[in-house]
Amino acid sequence: MERPRLLLVPQLTELEWLIKPLLEEWAEIASFDAPGVGDEPGDDPFSSEEVAQRGLTEIERRGWDRCVVVADEFGVAAATELLAAAPGVVQAIAVGHARLSNDVEGDRAPINREVFAGMGVLVRADTRTFVRQLFRLTGGETMEGGYGEDMVDAYLERVPIERMVPFWETRHEDGQKIGERLRNVEIPILLAQHKGCLLYTDEGFEDVVAALPRANVVRTDDKPSTSPEFARMLEAWCREQVPLTA
Repeated sequence: MERPRLLLVPQLTELEWLIKPLLEEWAEIASFDAPGVGDEPGDDPFSSEEVAQRGLTEIERRGWDRCVVVADEFGVAAATELLAAAPGVVQAIAVGHARLSNDVEGDRAPINREVFAGMGVLVRADTRTFVRQLFRLTGGETMEGGYGEDMVDAYLERVPIERMVPFWETRHEDGQKIGERLRNVEIPILLAQHKGCLLYTDEGFEDVVAALPRANVVRTDDKPSTSPEFARMLEAWCREQVPLTA
């Protein structure tokens, strides 16, 4: 039976996609680490272009001619870079924490400046706590699926601090063309909002929905890359919007 093909674009590592096992139940999945993470070679400076190129390499390695690109949080900039570089390959795109840019200034900034600055301090001062926040873990908590401190350990082992700090510091500059790239395509788009998120603002999501009126819109209680709810929504959207590839 034919299955949708999904490329999961990371921020820094495929470990961020806690819902990958759920997606594998109904789709063919490709995921990867960013350059300079885990066993991946990579030099400074870090950029979303490098992540997009690594994604294209993964597509070519698997022999895919079409696929759906899925991204969340700050992986969205790399996903739209990939979209611009290979528009004929990307048959649809789904983005979590959807927005038009990574701006932190202005009344309708898509990124909360104070929270962003606080996370930037935290990644330098207490990396373990920073990673725990990425997975929304508090003391002793285990996420759905059994993830907990073991996941934090795995993340810290795979992602060097030398990659985390410059990645965080360059997010504003690296996301300026997100909206432009999404506007310039005629493919199915799924925009997902993480309800109640402290970092990504409601205004930012409202503005991307207004700018892309033909896109499908979903909202989840947890961030999409960790949300079983989003996994189900993504499946339904793919079944309806994305032609299967033989």
